[in-house]
Amino acid sequence: MAYWRRSSRQMQAATGGVAVAPTSPVAEKPKSPRSRMMRQYDLVERVRSYNPDTNEDLLNRAYVYAMKAHGTQTRASGDPYFSHPLEVAAILTNLKLDDATIVAALLHDTIEDTEATRAEIDNIFGHEIGALVEGLTKLKRLELVSREAKQAENLRKLLLAIADDVRVLLIKLADRLHNMRTLEFVPHASRRRIAEETLDIYAPLAGRMGMHEMREELEDLSFHVLDPEAYAVVKQRLDALADRNRNLIGEIESQLSKNLQKNGIIARVYGRRKQPFSIWTKMERKSIGFEQLSDIYGFRIILSEIEDCYAALGVVHTTWPVVPGRFKDYISTPKQNDYRSLHTTVIGPGNQRVELQIRTEEMNQIAEFGIAAHAFYKEGAGSPTERLKHESNAFAWLRHTVGILSESANPEEFLEHTKLELFHDQVFCFTPKGKLIALPRQANVIDFAYAVHTDVGNSAVGCKINGKFAPLSSELQNGDEVEVLTSKAQSAPPSAWESLAITGKARAAIRRATRTAVRDQYAGLGRRIVDRLFARAKIEYADDKLTGALPRLARTSIEDVMASVGRGELKASDVARAMYPDYKEERLVKYGAKKSLAVKLKLKSEPHPARSTSVIPVRGINSDLPVKFAPNGGAVPGDRIVGIVTPGEGITIYPIQSPALKDFEEEPERWLDVRWDIDETMPQRFPARILVHNVNEPGSLAQVATVIAEHDGNIDNISMSRRSPDFTELTIDLEVYDLKHLSAIIAQLRAKAVVAKVERVNG
Repeated sequence: MAYWRRSSRQMQAATGGVAVAPTSPVAEKPKSPRSRMMRQYDLVERVRSYNPDTNEDLLNRAYVYAMKAHGTQTRASGDPYFSHPLEVAAILTNLKLDDATIVAALLHDTIEDTEATRAEIDNIFGHEIGALVEGLTKLKRLELVSREAKQAENLRKLLLAIADDVRVLLIKLADRLHNMRTLEFVPHASRRRIAEETLDIYAPLAGRMGMHEMREELEDLSFHVLDPEAYAVVKQRLDALADRNRNLIGEIESQLSKNLQKNGIIARVYGRRKQPFSIWTKMERKSIGFEQLSDIYGFRIILSEIEDCYAALGVVHTTWPVVPGRFKDYISTPKQNDYRSLHTTVIGPGNQRVELQIRTEEMNQIAEFGIAAHAFYKEGAGSPTERLKHESNAFAWLRHTVGILSESANPEEFLEHTKLELFHDQVFCFTPKGKLIALPRQANVIDFAYAVHTDVGNSAVGCKINGKFAPLSSELQNGDEVEVLTSKAQSAPPSAWESLAITGKARAAIRRATRTAVRDQYAGLGRRIVDRLFARAKIEYADDKLTGALPRLARTSIEDVMASVGRGELKASDVARAMYPDYKEERLVKYGAKKSLAVKLKLKSEPHPARSTSVIPVRGINSDLPVKFAPNGGAVPGDRIVGIVTPGEGITIYPIQSPALKDFEEEPERWLDVRWDIDETMPQRFPARILVHNVNEPGSLAQVATVIAEHDGNIDNISMSRRSPDFTELTIDLEVYDLKHLSAIIAQLRAKAVVAKVERVNG
């Protein structure tokens, strides 16, 4: 079960008969000092500490037998191979397991890796221990199509063995835990695979069995291998927080203890820091930063009786304010893995959120050690498996799961369904090709699309769930088959998707795609502005020449330059001067009634070939340019228009008659030549504002709205003010197709008897 063992014979065969130290790069790095290997009497004393009636002779015989059987075998670390089963046995003594389990742990690799046989072990140690060892013996090489199939077949046999004797699971988990603790000596290619398997199967299996301490260590060890940078960052932040809050933790423990004692409640109180992996997954799941986490530390109140738990809860709730919605009673309704406790969160000293778990000593043992907390060394209560059938909901779940999963048609299907059962806090969905996608609860199709691939998420326009069309915001359920419909026309997702997405990956991808799309828009606008200036100045533009001028513009790429011009942070004339030091900017004439305009305007008609390069086309709000329309009146096709560049915002389009243009008289460099470029086959609506004075009588507003609706106008916003007792002034923001459409609506409104006056507002 130790994936990286090397026998002396294997090492000699690889090195021409000379036994040498391992030569892999991992093995050559400096190692931490080796701890002293546990002696026979150490092992016996550990078991005797919780089981005074232990069979010392049995333990001693197993120790000597395993040590002789493994002989000179070594691990990749250089340690004697026997140190591995010895450490596995030590882990199980911490769980206070029976003699047979400890002996089976010592012998668990002897049948596979030494000359020992099942018959010999049965003869020396008895049938019970022989069955345990054989159940744990690693499978011979399976001729299966894929690694996943081999892993699934191993898991299937493991779970079937567990159903016969749960101690197989406990030894297997301890074996995996020690292998993970020494994973640094494994070749890098295998290291990641083992860590992924641990995080996928063994850690959640330990959690399902209620063994939370083992689950947390397995998760953290896997996390350290799979994402060492994230692990280091979270660990560093946790350590820094611990230094800052050392006194605060002691203060909370002290206050809790004193308040409970005042009320005659004897309790053991201690604080505990959450582990890096659980912190990281919470940050990912909620898309929040470390500073936003409020429950990094939890406090446990351990009591003797169930009644005391509720009494302690009353003391806590009357001492500090309770955080609403954070109370859970798992004593009256235990979790499926037998976990029982009262959970609550209060605002404690220093206005810190304090998460509390209140439970009895027995509940605490089950919370930490799960099914291992059921004392297997007790006499006269039948086999451990028989006792667990009556005592443990977690084991009942395991037997039920094995019964269902053993009917799976093939190994891969078995592995998939096992994961569905293990990850009760996740949903597993499938692509049409059968690929399994794991997502957190409440995830939707947007999260699914980004889990498949970022490009799929960015171009998603619809979906089918189990063959039926559904919204992209649909919440997914276990086993759903999801087909994401994409369109090449959509290169970036709507920014509103960020608020719909659940997973951190999807939200980050949406933010990144939105930023990229906005940058591309600014870069496109900047390039058009630069091209326009160069065409007007009759000088040649070339990317190669601009590349040489980048240092003078303090930019690292051409795209940076164009985006800066589009945002208004850099003038096109600065680009020209950087490329052509002799360039002199034309003096633009200010805007004014009797002076020529600083911009050339084009109507909707086809642009003149000689001037088309100097005029920027406007296609509407959904164009590839960062365009918006005058805030207090808009602009519609048919209007003569001018563009004003606003730094950091893009172009604002104004009709030429807009009085707001006077505000830009002193900034001619912000004016742009723009023209309408409308696709007649794909009509778009544009914003306009009208002012209506109507008679103040019942139904007058309805008549105005009816006229607009009958002429295919869309009311976007409406506000009313009373100018006199007889008349009401309506300010209506409309969406229309063009100036002709707007004029027709205004004409029809003027024909109504309830309307005294209608005029367009030019913002």
